[in-house]
Amino acid sequence: MPVSGVDTFLEARGPLLDVRSPAEFAQGHIPGALNLPLFSDQERAAVGTAYRQQGRRDAMALGLRWVGPRLETLADALHQAMAGREPGAVLRLHCWRGGLRSGSVAWLAGVLELPVLLLEGGYKSYRRWALELLEQPWPLRLLAGRTGTGKTDLLLALAARGEAVVDLEGLAHHRGSSFGGLGLPPQPSNEHYENRLALALWNRRQAEVIWLEAESAQVGRCRIPAGLWRQMKRAPAIEISRPLEERLKRLVAVYGHQGQRPLHQATERIARRLGPQRTALALEAIAAEDWAGACRQMIDYYDRCYDHEVEQRGPEAVPRLELAGRSDAEAALALLALVPGAASRPGTLR
Repeated sequence: MPVSGVDTFLEARGPLLDVRSPAEFAQGHIPGALNLPLFSDQERAAVGTAYRQQGRRDAMALGLRWVGPRLETLADALHQAMAGREPGAVLRLHCWRGGLRSGSVAWLAGVLELPVLLLEGGYKSYRRWALELLEQPWPLRLLAGRTGTGKTDLLLALAARGEAVVDLEGLAHHRGSSFGGLGLPPQPSNEHYENRLALALWNRRQAEVIWLEAESAQVGRCRIPAGLWRQMKRAPAIEISRPLEERLKRLVAVYGHQGQRPLHQATERIARRLGPQRTALALEAIAAEDWAGACRQMIDYYDRCYDHEVEQRGPEAVPRLELAGRSDAEAALALLALVPGAASRPGTLR
């Protein structure tokens, strides 16, 4: 039965099935994987206890007792996963260590005459691969700027032009402030955030430049891995700037539809830092659905936070790009014109 290392496993075509328990999968998994658990969380715990207390034979007997009646359901799931797949596709299977669980499902797939590829060492080997990848040097370039300047929108515009972009906030499901989680899915675990970052970098491993937003080390509850964070602190940056009214308009577009209660709660979370007067004015504006007025009260606080971070980075001069009145597509062109070598790449200013 074919077994591969992580790179070959990721490059192969076909569905990626993680046969670990739901709780293991929720803690972290290979991005894009589907969970086809061989055991429930409770069953996995019971099999593990039996293995420790009674030995391998009794643990396997207990596992077979639960899995046996579900073989037909598992077979249907494997067939469905491969339905309509292109020629050359394989079932990519793994468990925690690449042992009995994935081996058992691979045996069933073989009986069904479905092509299979197993991940050597299982998810544990992917985690080791991901953490090593995050320590490797990468050609990073940072996009800095105050709140509301449209850094994320500009990154998306760069990606639309074929530039290599890693969206730190998008992968974390958080925009990085007290308001950052509003309207977004729940954040991944820190382990899964690392998994997503590693795969995003690996997918851009041929790029001459990889664009990132200049972030704090913490993106909501997710923490940027130490190896990547050290590189970000040394990476060259370009600061973008827009007039205050444009920034307010962009902030209203992002947060104005979130509703009074979520905005009220997020404002109260930073009340001590805003100060009583600004907090009261912001809450009054939210109650009146004056979204621009609310943003105006808070933007000064976030500007001061940004200025403090700039001071912490040191005295090195950062090129600034004024984007007043420019669309995101126009801003992407102007930004690429500042990057050495960009003029020779297809799709950029000449």
